[in-house]
Amino acid sequence: MPAVDPHYLWAFGHGVMLVSAAYVLLQTVLFRPSPTKSYKLAFTGALLSYSIVVYKSLGKPQLNQAWLRRALVDENVQYAILALYWWVAKPVNVSILPFATFSLFHCLTFLRTNIIPKLVPPPPQGTQGQAQAQRPPVFLETISRKIQLWVKSNYDVAMRFVAYCELLICVRLILGVLTFRQSFIAPLFMVHFVRLRYHASPFTKSAITNVTSYINNFVVGKPPVVQNVWNTLKRVIATWGGAPLIAGQGQAQGQGPAAAQAQAGRR
Repeated sequence: MPAVDPHYLWAFGHGVMLVSAAYVLLQTVLFRPSPTKSYKLAFTGALLSYSIVVYKSLGKPQLNQAWLRRALVDENVQYAILALYWWVAKPVNVSILPFATFSLFHCLTFLRTNIIPKLVPPPPQGTQGQAQAQRPPVFLETISRKIQLWVKSNYDVAMRFVAYCELLICVRLILGVLTFRQSFIAPLFMVHFVRLRYHASPFTKSAITNVTSYINNFVVGKPPVVQNVWNTLKRVIATWGGAPLIAGQGQAQGQGPAAAQAQAGRR
């Protein structure tokens, strides 16, 4: 039995995440009970895809300091750990949004670069002009071009959306703790993750800067207790965990795991 190309397993994982996430989010919008099996399946797909990318980029896991240091500052490792956490933790449906966004872009790119070319019929044997015969039909060329343009024009928008989603998840988890519906470990874990993203992603840094500026303006003129609580919260988050691991470093700095995975997935 021939071995399965890891790139196809990578794409399959993203497909599972995307389809499962769509179902979970639809159920959420319709105010129906949270489908735990679909939620788990979504993050199973994410873990499959991220595991393949991590293995391709870092190689076989090694129990030494050099490999661990590389892994800790790798964006795909960070997202793989986050996906594993959401897989074992109590479901929080909004946590699917960043992963589903990445998977949407990966699935569209895989469709354009791997699926559509295979739909092109082989040229007739013994005929001249095989180069022209191998060209895809016009409608396939149109679809491929539209996908490429859409992905390129919407990438930055999607990464900003992911950055704000991750901040929204932090707020959702904090509210969950305050209402005794969530373990206090969840917001601690997520806030630390966002802190790592702040040093690796300009999109996350911009989102945090914008939100901080908005709240700073909001608390102006409010009672001193409100301003003190906000200033204390800012100080705690700013000093969380001490000095940054490696400021501004990531696997594909400034691009995010969507671009980094696409590059690793084609290797």
